[in-house]
Amino acid sequence: MLAPPLLFAALAALFLFGMNRSDPDQLPSAVAGNTAPPVGLAPLGDMATFDDASLRAGGVTLVNYWASWCAPCRAEHPQLEAMAAEGVTIYGINYKDRDADAQGFLAELGNPYAAIGTDSTGRTALDWGLYGVPETYVIDGTGKVTFRFAGPITVEVMNAQILPAIAAAQ
Repeated sequence: MLAPPLLFAALAALFLFGMNRSDPDQLPSAVAGNTAPPVGLAPLGDMATFDDASLRAGGVTLVNYWASWCAPCRAEHPQLEAMAAEGVTIYGINYKDRDADAQGFLAELGNPYAAIGTDSTGRTALDWGLYGVPETYVIDGTGKVTFRFAGPITVEVMNAQILPAIAAAQ
């Protein structure tokens, strides 16, 4: 007799909790708030690559997953170029792409990355909890992921979310 009202109350509480998320459009992150997962990447051509120590070198950095076959990656590229021109250190991870295609993408659009590696198998992406490309992580100077944004960085996203996250991580 008491079970139906208790079950109803529990379901109502669960629905209210789910509806009160701060940003229902943003996917949850498995790594935000934790130390950045290990980075095991192959080099892209003769470009400089990065490793775990690079993410813990003392400055705030971005890690950006991208691919040449990704149209939203092409759309966000001008914002990455603008941030790099302002001194933001951005490490790129080329995701499940052919090296020649990735190098062509950067030759055409410019290279905003301080260093870059390839994740041709997607193993590193699994460790990072990647939903898809593009996806960008803000890393503080100790290697902790302080913010994750899934999707293309527009001018609005850059100004309202990414740059404030960078400032907060310093």
